[in-house]
Amino acid sequence: MITSKPGIGIVAPSGYTLDDAVVQRGIKLLEARGHVVHNYFDTAKVFQRFGGTDEARLAQLQVAACDPEIEVVVALRGQYGLTRLLPRIDFETMAASGKIFVGFSDFTAFQMGLMAKTGAKSYAGPMLHPDFGATVPVDFTLDDFWKCLAGPTHRIDVKAAGNPSVEASGTIWGGNLAMVMSVLGTSYFPKIDGGILFFEDVNEHPYRVERMLLQLLQAGVIERQKAIVLGDFSSYGITPADNGYNFDVMVDYLRGVMPVPVLTGLPFGHGRTRVTIPFGAHARLVSNNAGFTLTMSDYPTVSHG
Repeated sequence: MITSKPGIGIVAPSGYTLDDAVVQRGIKLLEARGHVVHNYFDTAKVFQRFGGTDEARLAQLQVAACDPEIEVVVALRGQYGLTRLLPRIDFETMAASGKIFVGFSDFTAFQMGLMAKTGAKSYAGPMLHPDFGATVPVDFTLDDFWKCLAGPTHRIDVKAAGNPSVEASGTIWGGNLAMVMSVLGTSYFPKIDGGILFFEDVNEHPYRVERMLLQLLQAGVIERQKAIVLGDFSSYGITPADNGYNFDVMVDYLRGVMPVPVLTGLPFGHGRTRVTIPFGAHARLVSNNAGFTLTMSDYPTVSHG
């Protein structure tokens, strides 16, 4: 019987941190839980705004995927960088490795490509920065990740008033809305029917969120899904020129034009309190006016995690 904790690899396929203390705090936290940690990111090899040159970041992913001591691969952080790597990522090797790849924000591009090219599942979940390496880690965020990792199912309970009544089941997929849109119309966009879409974003005004969701609608993606669940959309500004138009008004408009229910309140996004969502899992969504639950199954786990 396996009793050791899963090995964890740290990769920086997008942005970087020059604060080595963040990296060391994250490693220390993971090691304190009994994990063997392999860090493939080197602060001395940062290139421009990236966690290394394109070749170096590709090599980080490849080495992590091939390391037999690693079961879980965690992104250092988001920012930007994965889009330019997509044509050169060996997705077949990534999927065949059996590793659980974890991240959010810019990492959505990797998750979309992995699913589109191989059908493999991953985790929209915490990263070294800002989660594992935080000065004061958020227990809820990390605990939800460990629970998801242990499986075999993962349930998210949300208290959120005003949502429509929904009972739906399907593949849960999505992530950062801008990154989802960045691969629309490419071979890195999964062909999923009857799914449940989840979205979050940061620094995007409500009109931009509306415009992106309308593009998905007009591209024929949303009509093939069961529901849309919106998470945290933060760090945008409303001005007098908006004349009463805000996020809530935008959601009301979408609910009038979308062919599927639109829910809000998912604790997922760029805030520090964040659930983990197994991208590609089977999900059952049950909602009423008081809140909703998402129960996910059929996704990769590490039972000794």
